[in-house]
Amino acid sequence: MFVDSVKVFFVAGRGGDGIVAWHRERCVAKGGPCGGNGNRGGDITIVADAQMPSLDWFRNRRRIVAENGKPGGPNNRQGRRGLDREIRVPCGTIIKDVNTGEVLVDFVEDGQSWVACHGGRGGRGNRSFATPTNRAPRQCTLGKEGESREISFELKIIADVGLVGFPNAGKSTFICSVTKSKAKAASYPFTTLKPNVGFIEYDDNSRVLVADVPGIIDGAAENRGLGHEFLRHIERTKVLVYILDASGIDGRDPWDDYVVLQQELKKYNPALLEKPYAVALNKIDVAEALLFAEEFQEKYPHDPSTLFMMSASEGDGVSALAAYIKKAVDIAKKEEVQPFS
Repeated sequence: MFVDSVKVFFVAGRGGDGIVAWHRERCVAKGGPCGGNGNRGGDITIVADAQMPSLDWFRNRRRIVAENGKPGGPNNRQGRRGLDREIRVPCGTIIKDVNTGEVLVDFVEDGQSWVACHGGRGGRGNRSFATPTNRAPRQCTLGKEGESREISFELKIIADVGLVGFPNAGKSTFICSVTKSKAKAASYPFTTLKPNVGFIEYDDNSRVLVADVPGIIDGAAENRGLGHEFLRHIERTKVLVYILDASGIDGRDPWDDYVVLQQELKKYNPALLEKPYAVALNKIDVAEALLFAEEFQEKYPHDPSTLFMMSASEGDGVSALAAYIKKAVDIAKKEEVQPFS
């Protein structure tokens, strides 16, 4: 099961209590107060980890608590501090406050950290209340409660390229042919029920990270099918690749599919249509696909260099699309870098 959205209640450690104690030692009259202070409770810190693929770790964890601080002891001994809890999440995780919906932090870099809840302060023992005029205080304070809050985790995969298409268009077959991903590929719709990620490795040892998300259907922006469940995973991508079924086997027309896909992306987030893109007519090895491809080319209003014919299952045209993807990603990365003024 792929988990990419979860709510968790965090509770930091409570501070340890201070105590009232008196120094007892032979030949020491009126030894005075010696109650030690309690120590702080443990913090809860969230850290981004590039090695984590999803939020599966939270599947059966809805409440996470840090250790309480230990109380003070006699002879002015301070209690031990509560152990901190370090929680790791995948890069691309957005943390929001459940009550307000406010975005608290966006983890985009490996090792980025954020303290979700601070531990409570420890209480004071009676030794800390001693003064020249109050040499035998009989008071102490309790430790403070640690911070608590309910927050939501929402994962948006950080990839260079996002594959967009209807179910059974051949996205999984394509990602398997150009990467080392072992995505499930079969001749029936919705074989992909979770995002698949893989690297395209090029001759110059560079890599491009490709994300294959489950098929989009008409009405996905209204949360039909898998809807919003996985549409958000293409928001961070630099380049989109539309994979269209040109075979007509399922009674579909690639041009109609292309129009619907663009409409759904626009409804969900208009900024997606501003990303660099490529369109791949897949299953071109089927005889009927040639007619659909010719009709599509006549209607296609954009730069012809962004249109590709391929057969992901046979490997035809795959290398040409992979080369274009690298070029488009390199250009997108350069445009992200702002020169110093």
